[in-house]
Amino acid sequence: MRPAHTYGPSKIPAYTGNSAHPWTIVDRMRRGADIVIPGDGTGLWTLTHARDLAAAAVGLMGLDRALGEAVHITSSEALTWNAIYGTIADAAGISPERFGQQRVCVPSDALVAATPDQAGSIYGDKMHPAVYDTRKIRDLVPGWEARIPFTEGIRECIAWFEADPARQSVDARANAMFDRLASIYRRALDEAGR
Repeated sequence: MRPAHTYGPSKIPAYTGNSAHPWTIVDRMRRGADIVIPGDGTGLWTLTHARDLAAAAVGLMGLDRALGEAVHITSSEALTWNAIYGTIADAAGISPERFGQQRVCVPSDALVAATPDQAGSIYGDKMHPAVYDTRKIRDLVPGWEARIPFTEGIRECIAWFEADPARQSVDARANAMFDRLASIYRRALDEAGR
């Protein structure tokens, strides 16, 4: 099974710096901190809700036709990074206007320079479009399709974190990195505009 970027109630998807402390991105949005978007934000990415992945996995279990096959299990909903972060912001109660002011686009090279330990993830798959052909899983498991749109799934995630403040841990290291990179790029944009 080859799942794409999978998220669910305890996992809010983000570009980088979000694995151990998924609430970090929502905290940044609600505090009005800059939101670092990879590249120009137009790269396509596929997110799959954990329940959709589980339904596909259950459908494959014990299926002789699936033995030895490599099967992509992803949503067919391809979103840009701008749309992903905009949808998270909307679910977190942030207006599109405010999100637009918080948004700072940063090249992947700069993200790697700031977090060299994530170079494999950033260069390996996050800087390239990630849209997959799901014909094989739909053929092997008739009737399967990803049914949870990101707009619905991310609202579930936000609600899960809001149900227990102990879940809302924030990554101080990632925050410092995002603050530093956003500051550098905001200064560069100001300088370029002179």
